Amino acid sequence: MSGWTVYILRCRDGTLYTGIAVDLQRRLAAHARGAAAKYTRGRLPVVLAYQEHQPDRASALRREAALRRLGRLGKLALLGRLAPSPPPY
Repeated sequence: MSGWTVYILRCRDGTLYTGIAVDLQRRLAAHARGAAAKYTRGRLPVVLAYQEHQPDRASALRREAALRRLGRLGKLALLGRLAPSPPPY
């Protein structure tokens, strides 16, 4: 499959890292070696928690930025770790 992948990693300390890659398996291997991102280097091991395909780099960057704006709770909700909040009455 061509295109880009937007992904979220769960780090050893429970934090979440969001990134993009054209070859996700190669990028995950680089994260595992501590060679992909300074943020994840000190938080190994990391586990892939979420991924989605985007057709091009620009789309992937826009989606990555949107996911980062969600904050931790929004990302956890996306991952299905939190039940949606009931509507306020």
